[in-house]
Amino acid sequence: MNGAQMHLMLNHLPVMGTLFSLLLLAWAVLRRSPELLKIALVAVLLAGLSSVPTYLTGEPAEEVIEHMPGVDEAFIEEHESMGKFALWSGVGLAIVAVVALGAGLRNPNRLILGAAVAWLVNALVFGVMGYTAHLGGMIRHPEIRGSTTAAAPNADAKHHEADED
Repeated sequence: MNGAQMHLMLNHLPVMGTLFSLLLLAWAVLRRSPELLKIALVAVLLAGLSSVPTYLTGEPAEEVIEHMPGVDEAFIEEHESMGKFALWSGVGLAIVAVVALGAGLRNPNRLILGAAVAWLVNALVFGVMGYTAHLGGMIRHPEIRGSTTAAAPNADAKHHEADED
């Protein structure tokens, strides 16, 4: 298995994990079940931590595809930049989940408040993960770039230079 395969296998975890944990946490908050809240917070923790191996497999994936036809470095760089932000967002989400769990274990009355805060952070991180995945998809899928972004950033300047020669 090469780096690109590993990255493609793992990159769904942060996106789907944050979505799943967001829904589970919402259900747990609505039910006000301490057991379900704890389980949901563990799911949030795992979803956040899944950003670490996903990010770490990004560089090996880049090495596999960067020289392939149709791959533009500008798309890779944009995805990589957002990937760093997604990594730290995921780690931050995991920390929020640990704090919420810890506060809830010390004082059960704080569990629902910690879960509500974790839900808000999780909603934001889900957006970050989704956008990062979208940028990753643009690297090899021109069909999702749309007509206004069909060319890579700075490709118009290169195209105009070629026309002038």
